[in-house]
Amino acid sequence: MEQRHPLPPFTEETAKQKIQMAEDAWNSKDPARVSKAYTIDSEWRNRNLFINGRDEIVAFLTGKWDKELNYQLKKEYWAHAGNRIAVRFEYEYQNTAGQWFRAYGNENWEFDENGYMAKRYASINDLEIAESDRKFK
Repeated sequence: MEQRHPLPPFTEETAKQKIQMAEDAWNSKDPARVSKAYTIDSEWRNRNLFINGRDEIVAFLTGKWDKELNYQLKKEYWAHAGNRIAVRFEYEYQNTAGQWFRAYGNENWEFDENGYMAKRYASINDLEIAESDRKFK
């Protein structure tokens, strides 16, 4: 299998590189691009959903970005150890009815030896906001 650098074990610098790569991919809103950072059999928990493998990741993200319009994400380094990274994030989006939201959450990531994310556990809460309260414009 091809390697996806940087590889574990992570330093703070390489963990931050992985985080920026993930932020850039998610902000592309391209499900196929995002899915390529994960192992073929990657395991996710996203809110109350359990998602397994790249095909399910692509389907999930396609549906997500059909409903979450004008999506903009910012991820921040929280901690790392070995092949794991913890991230704090927030993102804003507008639903199809025009209401704006900011979502807050934490993710725990585990990578395989080739630098692909094998596990992603996300806890996320949404807050309805006024358009004037947006941070990411």
